[in-house]
Amino acid sequence: MWTDVALIGTAAATASALTTGLIRTRALSHGMLDVPNERSSHTRSTPRGGGAAIVVAVCVGSIVLAMVEALRPALPVALLGGGAAVATVGYIDDRFTIAWGARLVVHLAAAAWALIWLGGMPAVLIGGQLVQLGWVGELLALLGIVWTLNLFNFMDGIDGIAASEGIFIGCAAGFLILPGGASGVAQISIVLAAACGGFLLWNWPPAKIFMGDVGSGYIGYVLAVLALAAAHDNPAALWVWLILGGVFLVDATVTLVRRLARGDPIQLAHRTHAYQWLARRWQSHRRVTLSVLALNLFWLLPWACLAAAFPRFGAAITLAALAPLTVLALAAGAGRAEVPLIQS
Repeated sequence: MWTDVALIGTAAATASALTTGLIRTRALSHGMLDVPNERSSHTRSTPRGGGAAIVVAVCVGSIVLAMVEALRPALPVALLGGGAAVATVGYIDDRFTIAWGARLVVHLAAAAWALIWLGGMPAVLIGGQLVQLGWVGELLALLGIVWTLNLFNFMDGIDGIAASEGIFIGCAAGFLILPGGASGVAQISIVLAAACGGFLLWNWPPAKIFMGDVGSGYIGYVLAVLALAAAHDNPAALWVWLILGGVFLVDATVTLVRRLARGDPIQLAHRTHAYQWLARRWQSHRRVTLSVLALNLFWLLPWACLAAAFPRFGAAITLAALAPLTVLALAAGAGRAEVPLIQS
């Protein structure tokens, strides 16, 4: 089975890289460019929408894995149906801009679709006890999927960061943390990581093409759905996935909370996440992306392995892993208000 996954993963990476190149050529010829503005973290016009290559590669990979019976049928249905909706609305938003309320309706529908096919919110393992959260759990799962796909959108603001995160979480979950699940979560995780890798060849700083909402929202959706599917196989898995996505989760959440507390309109674009402050302070996208990768590998991955080895203490381990990241995010400026420059 893993031979099939390796072959499909290699094909996904290759297809993603080639398709990204084609999308870039078309975007350049049709003027589909992301033009810098006062909210941008880049300084030159760059083609966008390259994340569509990731969508195509993962969708085709999921279908092939389902055909070779490497997946439980409900998982590809949950991913393909909701994922297509998220990617489509993201692509339209990249091209024409959609009202945030309309995007939210689609995101909620996609999340509900996934929960229906996955069988709802699984029990949560807390202190060795399985806790059924009932309708509260279903609501939290719905909002969790929507928040995850949106936070990936928010965190896709500098070169290479979102694709690198997709590679890390996909590989860590697939190879090191959860290889034994019966639903096929690990297999899809590897395919997602491979597709992100193919795209990253074009998106590594300085980026030749941007992912766009079509890709960032889709990656977030797929990871959230895989996390819930993994938790159905193993209740401890949810803590592992929360830890693996800790950098994005903490930065986006701290930023949102501080902006809400200040009364900022949260639907408007901004550049006050910790990673955006650091990119301006260091004058380097590459340095920030590599720093996030270092945190993932040397801080979060060991904690995730610990949570997998000692599932009874998963909640406490998750808190221990994420609390210092919260302090770091605040120190870096997550959610801090931008002060307009005064011309003298």
